[in-house]
Amino acid sequence: MVGFMVRITDIEQINAYFYQPTVHHLVTVGDLSRAKLALFDPIVFDMYCMVLMDADFGELVKSGSAVRYDAGTMFWLRPGQEVSMNLDYSVKPRGWMLLFKPELIVRTGLGRDFYMFDFFNHDVNGALTLTAAERGIILNCYANIQAELLSSRDYLSDHMIRLGIGVLLSYCKRFFEREYSGHRSDNLGIRERLDNILDSYLSSPSPAQYGQPTVAWCAKQFNLSANYFGDIVKRELHVTARDYIRQKIVRQAKYLLRDTVMSVNEIASELGFDYPTHFARMFRQETKMSPQEYRKMSRQAMGGS
Repeated sequence: MVGFMVRITDIEQINAYFYQPTVHHLVTVGDLSRAKLALFDPIVFDMYCMVLMDADFGELVKSGSAVRYDAGTMFWLRPGQEVSMNLDYSVKPRGWMLLFKPELIVRTGLGRDFYMFDFFNHDVNGALTLTAAERGIILNCYANIQAELLSSRDYLSDHMIRLGIGVLLSYCKRFFEREYSGHRSDNLGIRERLDNILDSYLSSPSPAQYGQPTVAWCAKQFNLSANYFGDIVKRELHVTARDYIRQKIVRQAKYLLRDTVMSVNEIASELGFDYPTHFARMFRQETKMSPQEYRKMSRQAMGGS
């Protein structure tokens, strides 16, 4: 049952949920298997949060959207972002959380470079699915940070903690880029995945029923924000997401013009255009010819009338 809103403003509060003492007032590492269930009431952290889920113990509600993540998934929260869980009480929570206040990195090298870790800015439920090897590396990062927190403090302690956090963030960035650029052996690249999604959608009745695929719709299929999805497509495919979608729509239109007897108006409707003139305008912009001209040219090339 969902409880009242909880706001975590300091490290002492979060440590109380983990039944552990506070050894640093700006950063902590918590074991989810020890957390009170109240932690999963609607909650807002006034700090950065990095979560590794080692069990599928419920549905995460973040930025107003609900997603069920598999075990071995990481997600991130920025200060002020609300999150809650619809718990599966038959499964014991397992995983790790790193939480640190923004003050820890102010006027430091990590703070200067923090813009690189843009996964904190996802407005939807972007997450990282780890391989077994990647999970081992991430767990080692958590363990190193925790070991430094528990060691005797000296003038280098905060520096070492920030280094550990920087290493963890950098690995997350690397693994995230691998997952969406296709550099992981167990994963299709962004082009292959996007092609599969768009080809399946455009060859189905969905465009006529629901309209053309948008950048926001495609981003949702990847559990990414539209902006971050657009950045990945631009970097990996060297074209904007909007233009790539348009190219796929025109490619499907070419197939229908060339290999079916559907009229231009029927094709426009099939592809989700409200008006045939809008379809004709896009087609001409992409091909420098009208749909009728393309149909005539392609049939002549195939020896037809």
